[in-house]
Amino acid sequence: MKVKIILFCFSLFLFTGIGFAQKKKEPKSFISEKVTISKYHNKSELEQMQKGQLITLYSERIQVLVRTLPYVAFATKPGITMTTLGIPTNNDNKKALDNQFESTDDYLESTGEFHSEYLPYSDTGNLIAGILFYEEIMKSLHQYNDFR
Repeated sequence: MKVKIILFCFSLFLFTGIGFAQKKKEPKSFISEKVTISKYHNKSELEQMQKGQLITLYSERIQVLVRTLPYVAFATKPGITMTTLGIPTNNDNKKALDNQFESTDDYLESTGEFHSEYLPYSDTGNLIAGILFYEEIMKSLHQYNDFR
């Protein structure tokens, strides 16, 4: 009976220690893995879509650009971190990057609210032109390294 109690206490202690152990955080990438577009469209495809679908595509493209363009000097693809670039990963730099991401989230939330309220009043042709324009910008990011 004593052995069972000792084993139970030891296993409880072991599981508690594992549960509260600090996990090493992966360094944050300047461009998130989630910031991608699944498909580029052509004008005829977009013309067959309803306005609600176009508004969704337009808003998605804005989000991708806002989360990518400010970091073009660092990277154009996900996975580049401060460590990768040789930037010291001290608390001040981590805090600055976290503040930047937080500000971007706030901006996108505000912009999303504006888009949901006002984009339904926009001309469908203008939405299509905007989507195509934003997609061309994103395609050109793949050629960015040619300019270096």
